[in-house]
Amino acid sequence: MENGFNWLDTLVVVAYFIGITGYGLWLTRRVKSSDGFFRGNRSFNKWIMIAQGFGAGTHSENFVAQTGASFQMGFASIWYQWKNMVITPFYWLIAPWYRRSERTTVGEIVEDRYGSLMALFYSIFAILFFIFAQGAMLKGAGKVISVATSNMISTDGVVYAMTIAFIVYSFFGGLVSSAYATFIQGFMIIALSIMLIPLGLGEVGGISGMRETLPENFFNLFSPEIGIGAFTIAMLALNGVIGITAQPHMVSMCATGRTERDGRIGQTYGSFVKRAVTIGWAFTGLIVAALIIHNGQDLHDPEMAFGYATRELLFPGLTGLMVASILAANMSSASNFMVNTGALFTQNIYKGYIKKKPADKELLWMGRVSSLVLTLLGVLFALYIDSVLHAFLFIETIAAFMGIMIFGGIVWKRANRYGAIAAVLSSFILYYYLNYAHSGTLEIVYKWRPEPFGWAMLLGFVMLTAVSLMTKPESKEKTDRFFDNMLRLSDEDRMKNGQKPMAAEMGHDLLLLDLPSWFTRERWKGFPQRYREDLLGFLFAWLFVGGLVLLAWGILLLG
Repeated sequence: MENGFNWLDTLVVVAYFIGITGYGLWLTRRVKSSDGFFRGNRSFNKWIMIAQGFGAGTHSENFVAQTGASFQMGFASIWYQWKNMVITPFYWLIAPWYRRSERTTVGEIVEDRYGSLMALFYSIFAILFFIFAQGAMLKGAGKVISVATSNMISTDGVVYAMTIAFIVYSFFGGLVSSAYATFIQGFMIIALSIMLIPLGLGEVGGISGMRETLPENFFNLFSPEIGIGAFTIAMLALNGVIGITAQPHMVSMCATGRTERDGRIGQTYGSFVKRAVTIGWAFTGLIVAALIIHNGQDLHDPEMAFGYATRELLFPGLTGLMVASILAANMSSASNFMVNTGALFTQNIYKGYIKKKPADKELLWMGRVSSLVLTLLGVLFALYIDSVLHAFLFIETIAAFMGIMIFGGIVWKRANRYGAIAAVLSSFILYYYLNYAHSGTLEIVYKWRPEPFGWAMLLGFVMLTAVSLMTKPESKEKTDRFFDNMLRLSDEDRMKNGQKPMAAEMGHDLLLLDLPSWFTRERWKGFPQRYREDLLGFLFAWLFVGGLVLLAWGILLLG
């Protein structure tokens, strides 16, 4: 097998860059307004929504970190990525929140619930979230591609080329170009997730050869010995279900489809596609661990495992396809994040504090320029971080602390801005204090541990509850208006006389709305019919959870 990166691989990568950038630019003709740029005019079908849910949630740091973790610790490390597996059915229940808000950004939802100052606080966090996330993605792509090409392409070169490409089509085409390009790139991400497996198995003597080479605990689905026990999985799941509600791209993920169901399907089943391909990433890590032993070599950085496998296993042309697929995984997410960053700055900072009533054309161009500038800051964060896995968990952890106020504000009507800010600040402070006390060093990105996270989340929810009860409630008129939107179906084709119908009448009432009201008789009236959409979708999603866990378990029994 001829390894390395040759002219054929270069041709494949160049063809990909030209093709995806040209396709994205071709789609820019559809963008005529700021709503088209930021929300795609809420016109995407369920397949595009699934592609968005999968593509925007799947980045190069995911498979870099997962393959590296499996290479180092065994298959059970899949739970670092599968932390959201057990809460994915809840996406079906959460997705309608964002569409029913009738807003463009999560920052505007925060403003409706808690006021303009809290919206500004959230928007600053959200912009930093996107900067950190893009930095982690760039770092992940650089690690893989530099190894895969035998350092023919430098990490910085990868970052620059990729950034230029997705900026070009996202700058002009916004979410329309991002969403449709992501649909194409989704197939490439799936390809990269399975491409290495058959070739790798051939090199290490199949699954039986791997079992003879590696320790038995590398084939466990759960492994408390490496810190992946029940408590860790529970804390990772809590991280996921609370954190997802605050992630600033949730409006584009859940509220840009033609109907509410399209948003539910996209977020839930796009995520399930990611859970499925994660099995391939974890299995690839085991293959590389065995391959390294067979070759008598060593990797100084486990996160180089995916790039090593690409370099050692693939034929000319396939290496280029793999590099293009890695770029696709990054560019689909980075493009979506870029558009959302521009939306946040434009809708929540520029429109709110710089110019109160800008023309729509001005909003469109401000969105483009701000998304460009803020995206470039992600490059600086990429230069700072070392571990992609720790950066990935750090990003999701800070979202979880912010998520206390968003999740809490929807499931509890009495939550107010004072409780919200107390919850977020106290959880951040305790998390950093506990990590500082453990390590003795003050850092931005700590190695993720479940205990500090669990204590910080507990304190956050206690503070949200206690401070909200001890302080003045939010305006009744504003709160009632917010929750009235949540009670109404937002599908335009079901409107009656220009008014949104009550969701309960259509079987679309929300189970997770204002949980204390479940202690009233009114909430239980017509229960099966009233919550039909939530109940059936939630239960059906759990079948997918069980099926994927059984699939992974069955694979580990082979050989």
